[in-house]
Amino acid sequence: MTGIDDPRLMEAKALPVQAVVDKIGISGLSARSGELIGPCPLCVGRDRFGINIRSHAFQCRKCDLRGGDMIALVQGVLGLGFKDALSYLCGDLPDSIDPRELERRRAYAKRQAERAEAKQNMWRKQAVDEARSIWARALPGSRGVVAAYLRSRGIVMPSIPDSLRFLVDHQYGKGKVPYSGPCMIAGIFDRNGELQAVHQTWVDRKPPHGKALIEHDGETLPAKLVKGAKKGNVIPLITPPHADTLVMGEGIETTLSAYVAEVPGLNGAAFWAGVDLGNMSGRMKREPGKRYSGVPDLEDGRAFVPPPWVRRLVFIQDGDSDPAATRAKLRSGLQRAMHFNRGLVAQIVPAPTGCDLNDVLRGGGHV
Repeated sequence: MTGIDDPRLMEAKALPVQAVVDKIGISGLSARSGELIGPCPLCVGRDRFGINIRSHAFQCRKCDLRGGDMIALVQGVLGLGFKDALSYLCGDLPDSIDPRELERRRAYAKRQAERAEAKQNMWRKQAVDEARSIWARALPGSRGVVAAYLRSRGIVMPSIPDSLRFLVDHQYGKGKVPYSGPCMIAGIFDRNGELQAVHQTWVDRKPPHGKALIEHDGETLPAKLVKGAKKGNVIPLITPPHADTLVMGEGIETTLSAYVAEVPGLNGAAFWAGVDLGNMSGRMKREPGKRYSGVPDLEDGRAFVPPPWVRRLVFIQDGDSDPAATRAKLRSGLQRAMHFNRGLVAQIVPAPTGCDLNDVLRGGGHV
């Protein structure tokens, strides 16, 4: 029996993420927007590790634990080779297998995949409903703390984009952390203009109203959280009439820094935030010997693709993260865009090493 015929491969792909997590002994993960988030099983932390329940991809923001399926997760956490990890999950390979048993296992794998998809869709709907509830309660950004927060980041604008709102007193997470305070709420919209998620930035109550410091159980928590379905969706900050150029950074601050800097050649361009790097890149293909291929997986139907009016797409590359990974992901997103938007001109504009464009705006670097 060849490796391709090994029925355990199907069984491993059909295993629910939670079942594998429990078997390995990873603790402290909680479901958020279609992912299990929590401490990394290798380097701990609080919420630096995540597993996508639908795709089974996993990643730690701190260490090298990352991969695309449950076999890779077992390899990474337990330090096993591929064959041993497969045996750990599904037992030893039998010498032979009856064709009817093989078909039974295939049918089982299909049913498990369908159940996982149904559960993912349910979680996604709940998260989107919560995001829309937050957005409906939020007040126009022109009336609250949004302008003060942006000024604290060196961004001064004549008016606040409609996609930025705020809440006077917004609970952090789902109440597990006893913190609430002012919060900038950014709408994340799909290609049809429908709200699918919100990006939340908690703001310090005290002047100059910078990013809030949120601490719990001796650990500093991220002041920014996303609620809803962000994949392939964006924060449309500035969209002038008749624009044919789109400038995108990961975050709101990076993107608006490019806008207020009035970079030559970008007059009349649209400025949208891509939420995060993975969202801008979409899923990449795997290539032997390469950690990041930079080649888009065009089967990823939910990945971001710019609207047809975009004839020039500019991605801003932050200089404060892994340059090889960042460049590969941005290249993947641009190649995807060029594939679907024929004739599109695409480019990457890098920030200096060690900083992002907002650091440059505030005098911390030079382009």
